[in-house]
Amino acid sequence: MNSLIKVTNLNKTFYFQKKKLNILRNINIDIKKGEMVALLGPSGSGKSTFLHMIGLLDKPTSGQIYFQEKITNKMNENEKDQIRRKNISIIYQQNNLLNDFTSLENVSIAMISANQNKKLSITKSTKILNKVGLNSRLEHFPSDLSGGEQQRVAIARAFVNEPNLILADEPTGSLDQKTAKEIFSLFLKLKSQKRTIIYATHNRELANKADYKLLINNGSIKRLNA
Repeated sequence: MNSLIKVTNLNKTFYFQKKKLNILRNINIDIKKGEMVALLGPSGSGKSTFLHMIGLLDKPTSGQIYFQEKITNKMNENEKDQIRRKNISIIYQQNNLLNDFTSLENVSIAMISANQNKKLSITKSTKILNKVGLNSRLEHFPSDLSGGEQQRVAIARAFVNEPNLILADEPTGSLDQKTAKEIFSLFLKLKSQKRTIIYATHNRELANKADYKLLINNGSIKRLNA
């Protein structure tokens, strides 16, 4: 089995002020284990919508989404939640950190929620926060961190469980160039472990680091070589 995410005949429609908006039309994509894919397209083209659907946070209007060759359309929310908890991590444009939790707690809670040992969770979370340059910010709350530091905590949280699939929506948008390159070195390390990474970006240099690109425009997706 080589396919991680397969999308067949996928359509997504929204209604706005009684008008029908076809955001995605008849999408067919097969993304394999260990691939790093850049998702491109203008603002409002449907990049975030596509990420949410393959992350099992939203449903297609029609069509099928397969995760590890299992069709997800007929799964109940509990079954989808189990897949997300064990296999999928999402890095949002808004970092969604817990304001009353320290950096270390924000990361370790991801492991503890997945029923990992608390001591192991804290040890591993400390290591990955060190890797993203936050060794001196472990006990700081989000309000004490810069926007870039908050995003690094969110990225560490996404990495800590070593998920099979990482979905990232502009993951380095608030980071300086040096830190962005360091984050991508972590992406490459996960890719070498056969993890799949799909990231939306407007940064041409970062997009060129992907194995290939998916361009969303006018409701369709076109594959481009990186």
